[in-house]
Amino acid sequence: MTQANRIIVGLGTTGLSCARYLHSLGESFQIVDSRMNPPGLAQLQTQFPEVQVTLGEFSAELLCSASELIVSPGISIHSPAIEAARAAGVAISGDIDIFSKAVSKPVVAVTGSNGKSTVVTLLAAMATKAGLRVGLGGNLDGAQAAPALDLLRQDVKDLYVLELSSFQLETTACLAARAAVILNVSDDHMDRYADKHEYEAAKQRIFNGAQSAIVNRDESASTPWDKEAVIASSFGMSKPAQGQWGVIEQDGEPALAWGDEPVLRAHSLKIAGKHNLANALAALALGQAIDLPRQAMVEALQEFPGLPHRCQWLRNLRGVDYFNDSKGTNVGASIVAIESLGEMLKGKLVLIAGGVDKGADFSVMAPVVAKFVKLAILIGRDAKNLANAFKDSIEIVFASTLVEAVNIAAERASEGDAVLLSPACASLDMFTDFTHRGRVFESAVEELP
Repeated sequence: MTQANRIIVGLGTTGLSCARYLHSLGESFQIVDSRMNPPGLAQLQTQFPEVQVTLGEFSAELLCSASELIVSPGISIHSPAIEAARAAGVAISGDIDIFSKAVSKPVVAVTGSNGKSTVVTLLAAMATKAGLRVGLGGNLDGAQAAPALDLLRQDVKDLYVLELSSFQLETTACLAARAAVILNVSDDHMDRYADKHEYEAAKQRIFNGAQSAIVNRDESASTPWDKEAVIASSFGMSKPAQGQWGVIEQDGEPALAWGDEPVLRAHSLKIAGKHNLANALAALALGQAIDLPRQAMVEALQEFPGLPHRCQWLRNLRGVDYFNDSKGTNVGASIVAIESLGEMLKGKLVLIAGGVDKGADFSVMAPVVAKFVKLAILIGRDAKNLANAFKDSIEIVFASTLVEAVNIAAERASEGDAVLLSPACASLDMFTDFTHRGRVFESAVEELP
């Protein structure tokens, strides 16, 4: 192996993928993690028993001795030991930065506070329908996705479609994507960033070196700050001008359109809600930017069933629909889910929310909650913070568990109402992750008598 003093900072899914990639190149490395029993440790020790692993509080002396730190997205690059290493001249990198320097095929990159998983999965389905071999992954969870560096160890693809978090973009110098988009930006991860501007600045790095940018007309933060960026097209929920994607009326129904040309009626989509129309438009704009055939994109759109834990319909019981939006881990996502479902209902929503608030401002949810929600059942560590924001809008009930919340919701919902789990919070106070939370919700709903 070559002797380069590279240190992977943080294990978990991304750290393991970095380890596998570096090992495949025959490069030496070591790993540090502040946790005494980080996820993936046993797997690492089985696959790479020779790799040095240092656990516990980061040592500034050790990190400063490195030639490069490969920082996992869960670790802030502003951690004191990492800042000390940077000041000492140590290169700071991440998995997407390494990927960008090694990839030889076109990349489409998607970031945003909400909707990015749906958009990248839909775009990958469009490209696959068009006959391309697609590598799908990045920050995306799910059976069909993989960390970016694991994608490079698979058979060569024709196209890579990546979902990227702001954390991954912090350590990415120049992705040089064929097409890139910031779908939207809402308050999220305010426990990691000094303010929203810093959060937006991290997301703006997706446009570094991009051949073309796609812009959401309904989201000012979607526009590249770099005035030299090439904007291929835009999308939005308004009637589009020529050269834009949007929504028009066709025979009294909304339809997705390119300029004044209708492409697909909204009712032919399996995914519901205005937010999913916006997701579909974003995928169409990205697909067009990489020259996917229109017919393949439309067929994929018509077949796409949506993703688990993202406003996913579960069942109807005694006239009440149950929806799992466990992926709604921030305020913006929950507002979209509440609005999209609320506008479809004859009745009202019973909302189950709560968890770890990540420093979010819940007061911005109050107007939409007041309009569409009749009862909020609050769970988790920061339930009282939501209660303080909603107390003047609607009735509030606290539950000690998610199963208890589901049972209360079933008792209080009336025919024509819907029960919506959209927590607006992270899940780690009560669950392993949002998918675990969603599965517990699904099970509780399924067991209702």
